[in-house]
Amino acid sequence: MRVIPVLDLKGGLVVHARGGERDRYRPIETPLAVGAEPLDVARGLLGVFPFDTLYIADLDGIAGTGRNHDSVCALASELPGIALWVDDGSATPHAIAGLARMPGVRPVIGTEGLAEFAALPALLAAACGRAILSLDSKGDVFLGPREVEARADTWPDTVIAMTLAAVGAKAGPDVARVAALASRRPDVGIVAAGGVRDVGDLERLSRAGAAAALVATALHAGTIEAGDLKKIAGLGMSLRS
Repeated sequence: MRVIPVLDLKGGLVVHARGGERDRYRPIETPLAVGAEPLDVARGLLGVFPFDTLYIADLDGIAGTGRNHDSVCALASELPGIALWVDDGSATPHAIAGLARMPGVRPVIGTEGLAEFAALPALLAAACGRAILSLDSKGDVFLGPREVEARADTWPDTVIAMTLAAVGAKAGPDVARVAALASRRPDVGIVAAGGVRDVGDLERLSRAGAAAALVATALHAGTIEAGDLKKIAGLGMSLRS
């Protein structure tokens, strides 16, 4: 079982994501860094535990209002040993291919920005085997073409169960959804995203079949600490960076 810290970028800074209400996100205040600069926050997280992967959500890119490309490039350059999973709203083969060419970067294809199911194969192909698919939902509403969720045979080797309403809400992860996805494709690494509060949640997700979990708030709040991360490091199946 792996924990993958999340950096939500907006306007060049790391923001505190909560409930998927992106217009309300504000620069993060964390004991792990003196400010909200992405590299400072990333280094603060890496000081907690030797994580091998960071998840970058470029909220401006997802919203279609610009991209935090310089910040992503700086993270890739300054943290060469760290894999970056990047969701910047890219939804064309050209854009996905550009991400996949960046050293250490795996492009995330979010269903929220996917116009139709028919576009998915070309996007997966453009990523040259490095694509991650994010099945995005908010509450009971699936964001994107429902056929993507239904057609498990088309999923790549890593799939995120993104529950936006649970992000930063301290309400717990959607364990049932993770278990359902994992049962449909046991050969795929299912990554839980949203609502993780503590090591107990991580253990429940591992038992449900999750290979990893995206975590932000619990790391900054200290409800998941280095000892917890060491404890869960041996749980579940491995997941390729």
